[in-house]
Amino acid sequence: MKTKSLLLVSMGISVALWLSFFPIPQAPAKLLLPLSELIARTQESYEKTEDLRARFVQEVTIKSMDKVEREEGTFYFKKPMSMSWDYVKPKAKRIVLNREKGYLYIPADHAVYVQDVKSIFKSSPTIKFFSGLGKLQDDFQVNFSQHDPRDGDGNYLLSLVPKNSAYGIQKLYLTIDRDNFRILRCSFTDVYGNATSIRFTDIKVNNKLSDKLFTFKPPPGVEVVNMP
Repeated sequence: MKTKSLLLVSMGISVALWLSFFPIPQAPAKLLLPLSELIARTQESYEKTEDLRARFVQEVTIKSMDKVEREEGTFYFKKPMSMSWDYVKPKAKRIVLNREKGYLYIPADHAVYVQDVKSIFKSSPTIKFFSGLGKLQDDFQVNFSQHDPRDGDGNYLLSLVPKNSAYGIQKLYLTIDRDNFRILRCSFTDVYGNATSIRFTDIKVNNKLSDKLFTFKPPPGVEVVNMP
């Protein structure tokens, strides 16, 4: 079902996204950090992060229509199991995930699509990791890029392949800053050939975000659609 796919893809916008928020202790720029150490430092950094807020720009290339859709907004994350994506451009949209439910609210549709959080965890390794319940290597085969472990500027290039084909993502690509180990670029392709790229700015970490950011009450008159 298209709506269900939209809900899952929107809520599961890549485990790599959060990596861009968490700097890792620096290593010499000319030294290629071993893959296992890079993964370990990334995991450790994530585990020390309790919450974050960031601006985001998301671009999705729809293969069947040969078009690119660009959206902007603010992303919030708080452990455990809480996320919120507030889209403001070009149209308003809100995605909220907490310990019980996942919500996709599209004002233009006058509808809220609701799904049980357990169903989302089963179908999305990115949500599982985001929530703090998983580890990077539990759900992905992580390797340096097949062509080169670094780009022309010396930044790390990684390729992640989901271990479970049912997750709906073929591959995840990361470009990691050579100095501070932040993610410079994140992109992934779904099973339909659609490509998604996301970047973050104005990142703020561990500011004790309110739980109210991760609650949602459907506005009056809005249709509530329960998804399987």
